[in-house]
Amino acid sequence: MHPASPAPVDRESMEYDIVVVGAGPAGLAAAIRLKQQAANAGREVSVCVLEKGSEPGAHILSGAIVDPKALTELFPDWKERGAPLKQAVTRDEFLFLSEPGLDETSARATPHWLLPECFHNDGNYIVSLGALARWLAQQAEALGVEIFPGFAAAEVLYDEAGAVRGVATGDMGIGKDGQPTDQYQPGMELHAKYTIFAEGARGQLGRQLIDKYKLDEGKDPQSYAIGIKELWQADPARHQPGLVVHTAGWPLESDTYGGSFLYHAEDGKIAVGFVIGLDYKNPWLSPFGEFQRFKTHPSIRKHLEGGKRIGYGARALTAGGLLSLPKTIFPGGALVGCEAGFLNASRIKGSHAAIKTGMLAAEAAFAALAEGRQRDELTAYPAAFENSWLHAELRQAKNFKQWFKKGRNFATLMTGIEQWLLPKLGIRNPPWTLHRQQPDHACLQPAASQPKIEYPKPDGVLTFDRLSSVFLSSTHHDENQPAHLTLKNPAIPVTVNLKEFAGPEARYCPAGVYEFVGEPGNERLQINAANCVHCKTCDIKDPTQNIVWVAPQGGGGPNYQNM
Repeated sequence: MHPASPAPVDRESMEYDIVVVGAGPAGLAAAIRLKQQAANAGREVSVCVLEKGSEPGAHILSGAIVDPKALTELFPDWKERGAPLKQAVTRDEFLFLSEPGLDETSARATPHWLLPECFHNDGNYIVSLGALARWLAQQAEALGVEIFPGFAAAEVLYDEAGAVRGVATGDMGIGKDGQPTDQYQPGMELHAKYTIFAEGARGQLGRQLIDKYKLDEGKDPQSYAIGIKELWQADPARHQPGLVVHTAGWPLESDTYGGSFLYHAEDGKIAVGFVIGLDYKNPWLSPFGEFQRFKTHPSIRKHLEGGKRIGYGARALTAGGLLSLPKTIFPGGALVGCEAGFLNASRIKGSHAAIKTGMLAAEAAFAALAEGRQRDELTAYPAAFENSWLHAELRQAKNFKQWFKKGRNFATLMTGIEQWLLPKLGIRNPPWTLHRQQPDHACLQPAASQPKIEYPKPDGVLTFDRLSSVFLSSTHHDENQPAHLTLKNPAIPVTVNLKEFAGPEARYCPAGVYEFVGEPGNERLQINAANCVHCKTCDIKDPTQNIVWVAPQGGGGPNYQNM
């Protein structure tokens, strides 16, 4: 954990009506909506957005296909404003892959008429979500929103009554030894009447708020997945603008939730990625290794051959859906977007949900300010969500991920019933509900009980290693700072994780942060924190929840471009 400020009494403070934590689609949509409503009402509302990345979009990673429904509500004239939604989806393919070489039908395409609605992308756009975040930031600043990039919100501030009264940014210029350097600057306190948290999946402060206010009481345990993505400059002869390919099956076992995406984007680029549920049970599994192996399938290789990999990144996503959604409000604030878990796993989309929930929270906050209220619960926000098209969409997908615990074939059948057959019968809310009992970290089984998985060596052309991949993410951290990845008990990685689970952190991390070094019988865990791409997988999947992730100083982390 970061050491406390040497002199917290020296922290300066700034006062705002609303403070937003996180300059992603949810946070920026909230800030924009507040300013729009203020302008319409002829009022002044001060809004500040904190962003831990070096600029808005620097830490944003997604496939991504965007449903423009919520964006159109925010900016009906988004096309005229130059929003970076330029490549419309032209065709959908969904393939079930089997192991290449076993038969001649190692890729079975689902007929278009059989594709459930959740896999139809008519009217949607292939985008760089980072580019969309940068554009939204420009729109927000034009409306008078103050955006502070490179400043991570490191602490939640509370008033005497226990309500959130804002956040404090982390101290800058603290050395590895925890002492101030000559570059030391104390963190800044930002006080607000309401604070909106939009940190994305597994947010550092969001976790604290969920624990403090017991926001997940009575809910299913949250469930996550890791998404790993590469950006390729395609061979022009192989590029098919607007083509969308999703796959299920090989190389994953039938009881492991996951699948892939491959999107032919604008400017001759292809976004290819793999998503694996973090409730997998085999500690020998490497999400990065599965992704690299997946690209060797003939049905995928043919898109990438002759091209060049130009980008890489990874990010956890919140996939539990409606049944795992925590209470989204508490005294003085709200959770929006993937911070709460509004992603629709069945559609593999969360951006439209992020924008919509940011808007709903903003509308509730603006109404509260107009009534002279502050630091109470914005009850109008969850009420509006329950009456929205987004709630209806998530309700239809409430069982999607749970079915995969019963095997891929059965899950495919039930997804077809819930997302294809029932809607044709006029039933949008499945009449049954499947609950999840275990958190992801508790699903890992002892290594001795699971088959060992060997991954082929990378060829450096189609498949790659972790370190060359991290290089493409432009990840940078100041080396003279306290570690942002720490262990509650430094002995556990060897005495528990290595002994019982064969050291899964060396495999589930997609950036080579964790490695066991030393002779057999005398191993220790080495943490290469400089490699961290802020995916949060370790914070989620560590079997004893011994790893603690906090935001590093000064905008450290990946600097994604066009990802």
